Amino acid sequence: MEAKFNHFDAAGNAVMVDVGGKAPTERAAAAEGTIKVSRPVLEAIKAGTAAKGDVLGVARVAGIMAAKRTWELIPLCHPLMLTHLSVDFEILEEACAVHAVCTARLTGKTGVEMEALTGVSAALLTIYDMCKAMDRSMELTDIRLVHKEGGKSGVYDREQ
Repeated sequence: MEAKFNHFDAAGNAVMVDVGGKAPTERAAAAEGTIKVSRPVLEAIKAGTAAKGDVLGVARVAGIMAAKRTWELIPLCHPLMLTHLSVDFEILEEACAVHAVCTARLTGKTGVEMEALTGVSAALLTIYDMCKAMDRSMELTDIRLVHKEGGKSGVYDREQ
């Protein structure tokens, strides 16, 4: 079955999807990503000694704030009344990296995948911004949706 792009009308014009006739359902999504850093940057993040302060604390707030404003950043996204947003980090010692996961939830008529992806992206970009004076070779990788539930398409879990 061929996927139908629903952000275009019959004439091919970009449009916001009309969700007015849909019933609200519980929806959730999680996205992840990683930033590879140098050993000195990782140590500064862990010790809280980066010149700009608490890197992961600020990145967490940035991710949450960005997810809340996804509709302002991504054309044709609906403004959503999110009921939960979180950004969590894991230090990956061997890989010399920080792994981030953004989770979003709501009861609504449209999904929250874009909010989770925006949140994790902004969190990782904030880590880069706060540490770039130490190392500009940091690399954001593997930003992707890992889970989504709710709506007519049901549950999606990315295979590992």
